[in-house]
Amino acid sequence: MKVAFIGMGTMGVPMALNLLKAGFSVTVHNRTRDREMSVAEAGAQRAESPQAAAMGADVVLTCVSDTPDVEAVLVGPQGVIHGAQPGAIAIDLSTISPMATVALAQVLGQRGVTLLDAPVSGGSEGAKQGTLSIMVGGDAEAFARARPVLASIGRTITHLGPSGSGQITKAINQVIVAGTYWAVAEGITLGLKAGLDMDQVVQAVGGGAAGSWGLTNRSGNMIVNEYPLGFRVRLHQKDLKIALDAAQKLGVALPMAAFVDQAETGLIGRGYGDEDISAIARILREQAGLSE
Repeated sequence: MKVAFIGMGTMGVPMALNLLKAGFSVTVHNRTRDREMSVAEAGAQRAESPQAAAMGADVVLTCVSDTPDVEAVLVGPQGVIHGAQPGAIAIDLSTISPMATVALAQVLGQRGVTLLDAPVSGGSEGAKQGTLSIMVGGDAEAFARARPVLASIGRTITHLGPSGSGQITKAINQVIVAGTYWAVAEGITLGLKAGLDMDQVVQAVGGGAAGSWGLTNRSGNMIVNEYPLGFRVRLHQKDLKIALDAAQKLGVALPMAAFVDQAETGLIGRGYGDEDISAIARILREQAGLSE
């Protein structure tokens, strides 16, 4: 099976490498071309545009930053739509507007290309290890055909319904992540201020009802006040805004998500937008006099 992968960012590169390891023939493209090099050195072909990457591919995966980027890559002047063959499957791993996803699926469908929205969760670690959670919306038959590709980059792969269902599910995921990280940050700050050994505290509470991926994998950042990149603050805020927009349209109040959105606005304004989202602990540490 021939696979194209467009978007060689923090998540895209390791996912493309895992596709190669699984034995797929992979062609890659990225707007900043030098980011293709590490995957090309591992055996991938390079393409000059999304259109060129899609030519002859059975499956075309995209993983880019936001709704306008996905629209440009899929249906823009040099987009996938101009190179993909009828019967091909496009899989968008990005997190974008559910409404835009439905519209894109309709446009691609007119050319015989099926779009699956398949946003992922699990951070850069999950992308490297091939253990991502993948939330899929779109045609069930196309999902079944694409599953071997998805299985090479993810562990939990769930088909959730028609087009847009994956994006709504990812919005739910990001709302829960927002609340979890804020709660972990509050707990870590309280323990630090009390003078406890926080590694022991995390071990103690992590085995009970307070256990979570965020506590296990990001509490260490909050303890030492260092936030190496896993998933950027500014990208998480973009995802939260998608969730808040969907909630507004559905008449649902998301007060916690709105609060974290404002907290992240403050972090971005202070130059922390490219740190990992666990940097939200900076706010609570500073308020508690624990800025160092």
